[in-house]
Amino acid sequence: MPRARPGHRPACGRWQGWVRLVSGIEASRKPVEPPEWGNQLDGFRMCKPSELPDGFATGWRYTVPLVDMPVYLGYLRQRLEAAGGEIALRRIGSLDEAVQVAPLIVNCSGVSARDLVPDPELTSIRGQLVVVENPGITEFFSEDTVLSPDLLHFYPQGEALILGGTAQPGAWSREPDPDTAAAIIARCADVEPRLRNAQVIEHRVGLRPTRPYVRVEEQQLYETRVIHNYGHGGAGVTVSWGCAFEIARQI
Repeated sequence: MPRARPGHRPACGRWQGWVRLVSGIEASRKPVEPPEWGNQLDGFRMCKPSELPDGFATGWRYTVPLVDMPVYLGYLRQRLEAAGGEIALRRIGSLDEAVQVAPLIVNCSGVSARDLVPDPELTSIRGQLVVVENPGITEFFSEDTVLSPDLLHFYPQGEALILGGTAQPGAWSREPDPDTAAAIIARCADVEPRLRNAQVIEHRVGLRPTRPYVRVEEQQLYETRVIHNYGHGGAGVTVSWGCAFEIARQI
């Protein structure tokens, strides 16, 4: 979930369709200091012990933009097509193949850049989510799990609730794992009992393209300019606009 500057709003007249300002709690099972970024968020404050679920020692409330990704991606596609862009699907096995069909390439191939470029520094961190019918939850909850591959969070998206999740380094399978899904639901239900028997709508799996740092740089390949833009890990939405403006400036 992206962070936001106080008072910041997306530059889009229809922003309410794909991103909403939602309040909630992030909490830790251990006593910890408040995060350094806290004073940058709307409504940030430390929680009282009575506000925290059982088993949690520290927590903080804040308000941030919550993005509905399927709707947001559809919105971006509409913007592209309205600007005269077209989407054509074809299989490209290497950048050498790509330069045969385009005078300028912006390489946003995500985890596929590992083989396409190739870039051995890029790896996958697998994420799995469970979408359930929302039993009436209006605020988000997220556990500060530090580096654990087992995450705990739930985000309201209208009539649906997104439960998570996982962060599995080096895992490449895009198939939902039933045992992982059951564990996600159980972790979330321990915090919010209404989720124990929630109706499952769908399962989602994604591969976060992760490397030591985001690669936004230009490469000359034969007579073609190639601008790389990948390696955003789990912060794709958060840094996407900044990377896009930087690439537009280069073009």
